[in-house]
Amino acid sequence: MYDDIRPYNDAETVAALKRASHNRLMEPISAFLFPGKDPDILCNTLNTIQGVDDFQTRVMYPAVRSILGKTTKGLTYSGLEWFKRGQAYTLLSSHRDIVLDSAFIQYIFKDNELPLSEIAVGDNLIYNQFVEDLMRSNRMIKVARGGLPREMYAFSRHLSSYIRMRLHDEEPASIWISQRNGRTKDGNDETEQGLLKMLSVSGPDDFYENIRALSIMPVAISYEYESCGLKKAYENYITQMMGRYVKRPGEDLESIVLGIMQQKGRVHVSFCQPLTDAEIASCAALDRNERFRALARIVDGRIHQAWRIWPTNVAAAELLRGDEPSDGDFTRQFEQYLQEDIDTLPRNPALRRTIRENLLKIYAAPALRNDR
Repeated sequence: MYDDIRPYNDAETVAALKRASHNRLMEPISAFLFPGKDPDILCNTLNTIQGVDDFQTRVMYPAVRSILGKTTKGLTYSGLEWFKRGQAYTLLSSHRDIVLDSAFIQYIFKDNELPLSEIAVGDNLIYNQFVEDLMRSNRMIKVARGGLPREMYAFSRHLSSYIRMRLHDEEPASIWISQRNGRTKDGNDETEQGLLKMLSVSGPDDFYENIRALSIMPVAISYEYESCGLKKAYENYITQMMGRYVKRPGEDLESIVLGIMQQKGRVHVSFCQPLTDAEIASCAALDRNERFRALARIVDGRIHQAWRIWPTNVAAAELLRGDEPSDGDFTRQFEQYLQEDIDTLPRNPALRRTIRENLLKIYAAPALRNDR
């Protein structure tokens, strides 16, 4: 019933990874993840994978560990005490990096012997068989991102039904899904009401019972250095100038690769208290048009409160406000870091000035919302 969107099973994963092992990208990927080792090590490993869990253990876990070692100053986390044995959750997450947000969460689960989740990913990222094979072998749920209104409504019911089924299956699985359609591009991590409505569309008419069954756990993922920050600031610039931004073919893949390879500084993942029965009941008591707005505010409140504020966020907020830097040496280093990116842009003073301001806004947003 859900074959078009569900992750691959063990047999499908074995076949998919054998196909993927022949792709020309395998050698450079292997060289990045496992430097100094036989360049065929990844291809050979993929050809011997026995199923989904084997793929996680022998490929994904060491791959993410390698990325953490090469491109971060450490991954920390909090809130694992909220997970109850045998309980699956809708992990409603902030979203800053295309693949690493969910990959880091899977790494934390694996490290702490918690069940891995399934991962909702937009089908705009799945543009060939190679990408689909790797992602659906990695517990990915395919999410449609475009279509006519009637088609999108039918798909929303289909996806919502699948999520609800997996949460309450005989062997339940948590589902990671971003709080909005695509990554946050302006630093304002806010939950889209449309996403909450999609999650609810397959449930009972009773709002309280419907939302309660989703076991929503907000998740905040904080990067010290913004993933693809310059690309996001430029996209915001084009949107400001033209009203919308149209991606080039292959641009999402570029963002995936850049997000993986660039330095991220420290990373913190906060698993927040799941929505309580009392909070859901308070939303259910509201007018129908206000319920999802109130629900989104609760999720956002959890995520914003749990957000790890880094020195980069503080420095950016001070620069935007024109305040005296609280740490002058760090602020100068941070400005130099931003300037090195800005210097790659065309020598257009107005463009560079706007991009710099957009970058500062992305970094400053978490610190500024805490001041409100």
